[in-house]
Amino acid sequence: MTARNSDIEKAAGVLRAGGLVALPTETVYGLGADAENPVAVSRIFQVKGRPPNHPLIVHLGGAQLLDDWVEEVPKTARLLAEHFWPGPLTLVLRRGRRVPLEATGGLETVAVRVPDHPVALALLAAFGGGVTAPSANRFGSVSPTTAHHVRAELGDAVDFVLDGGSCEVGVESTIVDVTGDAPSILRPGGVTREELEAVLGHPLAVPATSSVRVPGQHPSHYAPRARVVLVEPEKVVAEAELARELGHRVGVFLPPALADTPVRAHAVARVPASPAAYARGLYGFLRDLDQQGCDLIVASLPVEEGLGLAIANRLRRAAGPRSTV
Repeated sequence: MTARNSDIEKAAGVLRAGGLVALPTETVYGLGADAENPVAVSRIFQVKGRPPNHPLIVHLGGAQLLDDWVEEVPKTARLLAEHFWPGPLTLVLRRGRRVPLEATGGLETVAVRVPDHPVALALLAAFGGGVTAPSANRFGSVSPTTAHHVRAELGDAVDFVLDGGSCEVGVESTIVDVTGDAPSILRPGGVTREELEAVLGHPLAVPATSSVRVPGQHPSHYAPRARVVLVEPEKVVAEAELARELGHRVGVFLPPALADTPVRAHAVARVPASPAAYARGLYGFLRDLDQQGCDLIVASLPVEEGLGLAIANRLRRAAGPRSTV
């Protein structure tokens, strides 16, 4: 834990006063506010430029607090919380009275999770309540995985930045809807579909669209300033060099199979063979290529199993509707 106890107490005081605190989690840094303070929650939307109907996630200090924040806890939700909390899993449940509609985008459902980060848990314990915390960046842009990323993007708009080091997982939590007859994954993330299915004992759907609004569903999300285009892995080098010939400042996500392949490009990010390492570094790669002045990034999708599903989801959102060249 890099944050001092005095910093944690100061951050808790900022939350009690209705301020905004950037806090580390195992996934990404969040922009936190008192979940029961509608004015403070509304300020999150203002700072991020986030549409007010885009719901937030309420972070709790432990699974034992779940009943205080939701209307009811189905057996499936209890089972998943028991196995994966603290951890990168968010459950969508019926909203309890403590949760203002400002935090849910006007919905009667609420997204809830318990983060697996010592600094986040220490802050939640010191604060003594729930904290709404979407990623601490401008809406639609690349999520932050270090305190430096937060300061560089949001600056003085955040009242206090609690530094907890680099995020271990690097992509957002998996969101599972447990309000209906059968649970479904609304956003792939740090807990894999395979892990969830092993606990539940049956397959889980990953619908392309859902009537339940959750974070990360916007057509363009997690996006750098550069345009991201997605191609087949074997075409990455050729497409990057063609774009360079057409005058682009090209960044390349070079897949593991092509790690030693020379490529004429402005900047190259070599993708780790380990999906966990790739997830941890994904947003840093996107930020680095932006900072190196790339206006186009050529990448390919990983195999969509395990964490590869979450990585592919983020790359598709980063590319937006124009996902291929």
